[in-house]
Amino acid sequence: MIVTIDGPAGAGKSSVARKLADALGFAFLDTGAMYRCVTLQCLERGIDLNDAQSVVEIARNCEIEFRDKGVFANGIDVTDAIRDVAVSNSIKFIADNTKVRELMVKAQQTWAVGKDAVTEGRDQGTVVFPAAECKIFLTASAEERAARRCRQLQAMNKEADYESILASQKERDQHDTSRPVGALVAASDALHVSTDSLSEEQVLDRLISIVRNKQVQSNSVERLQTHAADRATQDEPEVGNGVA
Repeated sequence: MIVTIDGPAGAGKSSVARKLADALGFAFLDTGAMYRCVTLQCLERGIDLNDAQSVVEIARNCEIEFRDKGVFANGIDVTDAIRDVAVSNSIKFIADNTKVRELMVKAQQTWAVGKDAVTEGRDQGTVVFPAAECKIFLTASAEERAARRCRQLQAMNKEADYESILASQKERDQHDTSRPVGALVAASDALHVSTDSLSEEQVLDRLISIVRNKQVQSNSVERLQTHAADRATQDEPEVGNGVA
């Protein structure tokens, strides 16, 4: 089963999606981290983010791994580095690059083959895994997301100005919903979950319940399909016993 979790930046997708995967015994894919890895590589190498082809080359040669609950780019642990403000402020140039998105989408689809997985991002239920059995759209108000980001930065001993973060958050929301490719939009069959006023534990419990219900429904459908196939086989006329 593929479980997609989409939603705006700062809604808590990454942390709760990882915990959901652990609770279910599923693999976890943080797709936003993939774009952040490419962004970080570009910044570190002084690549002009408006030079689309150079950015594509960086993406093509960026080997991204998820292991030990960390993110690695070309063998280097970048788990913390990709969360830097500079990366957050520049990622839109990477995410808007059509060729980069094609590379990332293909990599994500290849990664998920044969897996039970929780995958988190912005276009997972609409573009990458449109046939996913369970789609969740996780939301939170811009104010709540800005406050969370402040706490996250403070925990990393980094400067955090709420008003600046809130303004940046709203600007990014506007940009994400109007992107020419991979725009932030809920799949028509996604279940909406607001995390405002909920603890992470409460959100996790709600998501686990949603997935478990989907699993029961999926198993029921499979049993009905198997039963129907068996009946159809039994009802087929025998071949070769007719009178010539």
